Amino acid sequence: MTVREVTPAIDPNTLLPGAQFADAFRIEIGDRALNARQAAERMMARQPRWAEALLTLRNILVAPFGLKTSGASSKPREMVGIFPIVSEQPERLVAGFNDKHLDFRIVVDVATSGAAREVTATTLVLTHNWLGRTYLAVIMPFHRLIVRSLLRQVAA
Repeated sequence: MTVREVTPAIDPNTLLPGAQFADAFRIEIGDRALNARQAAERMMARQPRWAEALLTLRNILVAPFGLKTSGASSKPREMVGIFPIVSEQPERLVAGFNDKHLDFRIVVDVATSGAAREVTATTLVLTHNWLGRTYLAVIMPFHRLIVRSLLRQVAA
C-alpha cells in the first residue's frame, strides 16, 4: 500500500488555534469497517525499532529542558499509544498534548472512497518559542518517515 502526502483537509483553527504547521498523509486500505480509533490503535500499537531508538534519544536530549516525554499525566486520561485522546468520533480521533515549547495534535480521519477506506493522519503544531521552532525543524525529516511508517501499519 502506498502512503501519499496530501493537502491537509481540516481547519487547523478548530483543532489547534494558531497552528503554524500542518501536514497530512493518506493510505487506502480494503477494510471498509475500520473506524478512526481502530486506525489510530493500529498506527500506535508499535513503532519501528529505528523510530523507538530516535524517541529514546529525543527523550534523553529534551529532559534537561523539562519537556514532556509522553502525554501521560497524573490525571488518568484515555490514551492511544503515548498520546492522550483529545476527542473522538467514529470518523475522527484527535490526540496530542500541550507542552512548554509547542502544542501538537495528531488527527486520524477515516472515510470511504469507492471500494476502499482512506485513512489520513494529519499533524498540527503550534510553537511557543525558539525551542519549539528549533525542535520542529530538527524532527521534521524524521516525522515524515515515522508517519508514513505508522500509516503502513494500518494496512498490515
